[in-house]
Amino acid sequence: MSRDDLDDIGHYDFELPPSLIAAHPPLERSAARMLVVDPAARQLVDASVSDIGDWLVAGDLLVFNDVRVSPVRLHATRTTGGHVEMLVVGLGTEGEWLDCEADWVCMTRSSKALKPGETLLLSGLQLGVVVQHATEDGRHLMRPTTSTDPWEAFDSAGALPLPPYILKRRRDLGLPAQDSIDRQRYQTVFASRPGAVAAPTASLHFDEALLSRLDDAGVQRTTVTLWVGAGTFQPVKVDKLSEHRMHSETWEVSAEAAQAVNRTRQAGRRVICVGTTVVRTLESALTGLAGELLPGQGKTNLMVRPGHRFRFVDALVTNFHLPKSTLLALVSAFAGYSMTMAAYRHAVRAEYRFFSYGDAMLIARPEST
Repeated sequence: MSRDDLDDIGHYDFELPPSLIAAHPPLERSAARMLVVDPAARQLVDASVSDIGDWLVAGDLLVFNDVRVSPVRLHATRTTGGHVEMLVVGLGTEGEWLDCEADWVCMTRSSKALKPGETLLLSGLQLGVVVQHATEDGRHLMRPTTSTDPWEAFDSAGALPLPPYILKRRRDLGLPAQDSIDRQRYQTVFASRPGAVAAPTASLHFDEALLSRLDDAGVQRTTVTLWVGAGTFQPVKVDKLSEHRMHSETWEVSAEAAQAVNRTRQAGRRVICVGTTVVRTLESALTGLAGELLPGQGKTNLMVRPGHRFRFVDALVTNFHLPKSTLLALVSAFAGYSMTMAAYRHAVRAEYRFFSYGDAMLIARPEST
């Protein structure tokens, strides 16, 4: 199939029985299943995340995203009594999570349009927010009526912004939208940088016991940061991937992380990205004259699709993604389109669990890439 053909979003569609969409995480993080994909050998192996060490060697480097999901889904009441759902996606006009005194950037849902100057009362808090104005992309800037620490407000009254497909699956099963386990399990064990509105889900499989075993085996690890935004759930509404506008997200690579990646590559060992957010971070990051990774920070709207030349990724741990999504295109760019779709067909037949709370894939990079 040509690169032009692979620009057609229709090629990334597949049939997924709703029963395979995971509504809850497995009882233990590392108890999830893992499909090992070897594109070079055209081989698929059914395994478990708990056994991932069998596929790694001393000196390999696991790179995780250390972002923390913030409980930024809020509910508010209008003076008319109407209900407003709010998802805080940033602070300040640039939508960064930097200035705690800045306006809140919110995605909202209400029966009637919000009006500038209108005051909303946040449920569970003695705090109001005043609607400032709508942005060009339909979001609203909200200003708290009193000086407040937004993180305290979110932690006190907010809920985790679970993905829409989990909420729908629970609704279809007649289950509550929120489960007490979500606060712990829709968060990695090493989450430390607040401000994400979605979890780096491939990392959810790693618990302290598994990380300790990998440490003992000489497998190295480091972290980068990509603040996952609400646009990660934005569907592709055009026929061609090249016409899809990716959302912009902020990334950061520390000096320690850059040194770890460069040291691993110089030693001839593998850099293994745990999650597509790590892939997009490393592939968006700065490089020096010798091609080494440089520390830094910036914004990225990079779409990785077939034809992309990977710079820093030798293997990938990832979950199973939505049909007709940019993340499925990223996996196809790495593993090859035909191998990726064969893996997904196998996963459906073998009843792997899909999406954020689902099972994992471990993909080795083809030698020809």
